[in-house]
Amino acid sequence: MNEFENALPSGGPAKPVQKSTIPQEKIPRCRLFLLLTFGWCLLFVDNALWRSPAAGLTFCIITWYILLYFWKGKTLLKHSRPLLFVNLFLALTFALGSNWYFRFWNLLALVILVPIHLFSDASLLPWWNPAMPLERMQRFLRGLFGNLWSTFAAMSPLSKKGPSKHAAALIAGTVGSLILITFLLPLLSSADALFAAATADLQNFIRSHFTDALGNLFWALLLTPFAFSLLYSLGVQRAEPPKARTLPAADGLLFAALLTALDILYLFFLAVQSAGLFGGPAYLAERNIRYADWARSGFFQMVGVTAINLSVLLTSLTFSRKGEKSWKIVRILAALLTAESFTLLASAAWRMTLYVTAYGLSFKRFMTYWGMVMMALFFLAAAVKIAKPDVHFCRFAFPAALAGWLIINCIPVDYLVSKNQVDRYLNHESFAIDIHYLTYSLSYDTLSQLERLDPYTYLSKYQGDWLSHADEPLSSLLEQRKDTARRQCRDWRSWSLSAYLAAR
Repeated sequence: MNEFENALPSGGPAKPVQKSTIPQEKIPRCRLFLLLTFGWCLLFVDNALWRSPAAGLTFCIITWYILLYFWKGKTLLKHSRPLLFVNLFLALTFALGSNWYFRFWNLLALVILVPIHLFSDASLLPWWNPAMPLERMQRFLRGLFGNLWSTFAAMSPLSKKGPSKHAAALIAGTVGSLILITFLLPLLSSADALFAAATADLQNFIRSHFTDALGNLFWALLLTPFAFSLLYSLGVQRAEPPKARTLPAADGLLFAALLTALDILYLFFLAVQSAGLFGGPAYLAERNIRYADWARSGFFQMVGVTAINLSVLLTSLTFSRKGEKSWKIVRILAALLTAESFTLLASAAWRMTLYVTAYGLSFKRFMTYWGMVMMALFFLAAAVKIAKPDVHFCRFAFPAALAGWLIINCIPVDYLVSKNQVDRYLNHESFAIDIHYLTYSLSYDTLSQLERLDPYTYLSKYQGDWLSHADEPLSSLLEQRKDTARRQCRDWRSWSLSAYLAAR
């Protein structure tokens, strides 16, 4: 049992602690972890706050969980172990890959998943409840801002006698003085040329040795109260049991009317679209439609349409009043909408395949395939809910979403895209290749495939006016990209395995 739980009143769940003091016997441990929290904040500022996500951010997330383990003990491992694995895996991706798209979305995922995991033991809502993410984010914000007093309480002296009561004030005053001097010196120098000349050597010394360090120290001091407030709340805060809520129910005829309209619309749409799918170029030419234009248009819209269908479907199943005759009609119409949505996804996949066959693979097209697979899995979960209304949709959807995202992170998408493009060019299936897209828009994983092209005679055909080297040899472009990878690998904070392999 966590030692902070001993200070809590017994007799069931308690409200979050409102006291603004820490028991005297807890102060030494809190003071130790306050110092460790400050060290972590300093590490975070130096490695992740102002840098592109890479190995530095991976190290920060891992050290945060290590700090949390020593704070909470084995209770950290008793709740949501799969989510802990997911968070650590996503943190590791920053040190492995270099695709900016995956880095952005992995960072956004961690911003959501880490708070959910931290308060897994505090939340009483089951993980498959749709309101669970909002509830845990609220507790995360409460922990981040609700115990700021704990930082100052942890610095309080153990006794009123002796020099210890002045130590914290002296240290804070010294650090604050250094920060103020660092920021005020340039201002005073710009206001008086004589003062600037007199302090030139001092300013150069500070600028070369202490500017970055003092800046990091300033931001670390600013972040420490919030980080320690969050850490403290994880040791003392308990959750109140959520109040029982009953979902409002509406007449099923309302949703039956909506589903009927959608079903009829999609039946008409699929009938028209099947003529283009099976009629081929000749059928489209009779209507003055180019087959290539028809094939490449619409699959992104179809993915959006299926997302709307899924929302309407789940809303109808959740809020329709059970036990009425209209409930059976809603389930039948929902099953028809599910079948039509599967057909729409299959049609979108077919048209996407036609377009990829003609123009090759790109990162966006690859991710569209992945999105269609995920939507198919969600509709499969919806089909299960139609058959068994008591089944929770999120019980299947949440794990499927996390598993799908982990799998796509394990697939070398950029490598596969560049291989497809280079193969098509070398096999004369395509007479042009967008070198700048493959070189600069994607990760370093494309370089190994671009080296298969002739580095001396090949000139890029990219027509972008914003590039002054539009006709630069491929060898020069690849060398520039490798130089960038080498610079990133010189600093462990910006290191990644993808950059390391490219630098070799």
